[in-house]
Amino acid sequence: EGLIEFYDSFKDMFEFFCKNTTIHGTIRLVCSDSNRMKTAFWTLLLLASFGMLYWQFALMFSQYWAYPVVLTMSMHSEPKMFPAITICNLDPYRFELVSEHLVQLDRMAEESITFLYGVNTSASLFHMNEKNIHIKDLSNIGNLSTSTFKLSQNFSLLRMFHYNNVTGRTHSSVGFRLCNATGGNCFYKTYSSGMDAILEWYRFHYMNIMSQLPVIINISDHEEQIEDMVYSCQYDGEPCRPSDYVHFHHPVFGSCYTFNSKGTDSFWTATKPGIPYGLSLILRAEQKDHIPLLSTVAGVKVMIHNHNQTPFLEHEGFDIRPGIATTIGIQQDEVNRLGGNYGKCTTNGADVNVKLLYNNSYTLQACLHSCFQHIMVRKCGCGYYYYPLPPGARYCDYNKQPAWGHCFYQLYNRLRNHHLNCFDQCPKPCRESLYKVSAGTAKWPSGKSQDWIRQALRHQNGYNSTSNRKDIAKVTIFYKQLNYQSVNESPLLSENLLLSSMGSQWSLWFGSSVLSVVEMFELLIDTLVLSLLFCYQRCRSKKT
Repeated sequence: EGLIEFYDSFKDMFEFFCKNTTIHGTIRLVCSDSNRMKTAFWTLLLLASFGMLYWQFALMFSQYWAYPVVLTMSMHSEPKMFPAITICNLDPYRFELVSEHLVQLDRMAEESITFLYGVNTSASLFHMNEKNIHIKDLSNIGNLSTSTFKLSQNFSLLRMFHYNNVTGRTHSSVGFRLCNATGGNCFYKTYSSGMDAILEWYRFHYMNIMSQLPVIINISDHEEQIEDMVYSCQYDGEPCRPSDYVHFHHPVFGSCYTFNSKGTDSFWTATKPGIPYGLSLILRAEQKDHIPLLSTVAGVKVMIHNHNQTPFLEHEGFDIRPGIATTIGIQQDEVNRLGGNYGKCTTNGADVNVKLLYNNSYTLQACLHSCFQHIMVRKCGCGYYYYPLPPGARYCDYNKQPAWGHCFYQLYNRLRNHHLNCFDQCPKPCRESLYKVSAGTAKWPSGKSQDWIRQALRHQNGYNSTSNRKDIAKVTIFYKQLNYQSVNESPLLSENLLLSSMGSQWSLWFGSSVLSVVEMFELLIDTLVLSLLFCYQRCRSKKT
């Protein structure tokens, strides 16, 4: 009896609970026992309150288990590292190993344009200024099968006409035909714009030609130096150093340089905002027309991105016009995602099932490209030329895989329509820096200053052009302000907020606290103990 409080009956126990509990309303069940109507009313009222309470609890837990987030924005101001800047001259090379096939492709393009539009395009338009890049130290590779490679005539450009029953008009489209290995499944890759069709048709043949080159080509010793593209480079008023950039070649955008690619040199620390403290470049924007159907734009491609990140120039960036001074102001935003139950994101890509084919840090585009390339190699038997290859794979060549174009375009359409599982396998980074840009342009150099500017460039950099501002451009990239906006995800309903909301509901419906819940547990325990005692007494009385 020192441990357990005994009652003579369940009625006595219930009356004691109702008279002494801190739950409001229960005492009315005892005080009004002589009036059955009041007793029934308060019983129904208490049961309804219990029902409403646990209905509210169910809503709270369902919302909590949905793991919603709320975005909080904060402003920070501190010195930070200047972003990585990639520039490309939009002038892809003609490698000597495949130059003969590129000339043949140019002739095919001329014939196709003449067939479609009746325009007699002179051959000089394509290769009067061609410059072949010779690659040394390839004696162990042989002739790279260039003697056996032949341009296919099975992908000719065609014009097709379609009648629209609604408008009653006939529309034309231009494209080329692609079939599977058996030839039983074919479709036309068509475009409403003939220009887009010709460019895509040219790129399709171009990828097959370039697949004849070795996978790894070291062209840094054979390509023009950075001084041939960048006449002047200054950051924060100081001249750039040779260690400030890395060089690579893009098959479409040509010779490219990335400034501050690692983001570890204190030289690139931004301490002040404004144009004088940014990166100022005077660039050569000459259109040499190495491969004009790959790069129809004259100027320079510029992309602003994070450090240790592969620049995907086909998806981002903007073009700088020749004869124009462009000022680009940047504003940095940071996004921090929770991950886990609150959303799918990755810290460094180590937990992603896709094996990245790029050597730089994880990005969504790098994961999507890698995922697509793995599927391409598995489904089509070869790799897409513009993406890195997995180990043991080879780039597609319609002399060896005649149906790879049919396979590729169908896979790519499925990727664009989110029918491949790449978007499910590639989460966004948990921490990401985004750059907002705003640009302004002006004529440069002006009519009165162009003579002395060209003379200065001629003496300092060997500039020998006689054109009227059509082959140089100036670009300045700077921080508009050093304060940046941070967008952070936080749980909309945390554990503390959930408990607080549950306590508020309990107080609303019963006017009680946590101790009242303990009293209810005590009632349940007393009921269980009393039931066991009554059962024991009944069994003992039967035996006697």
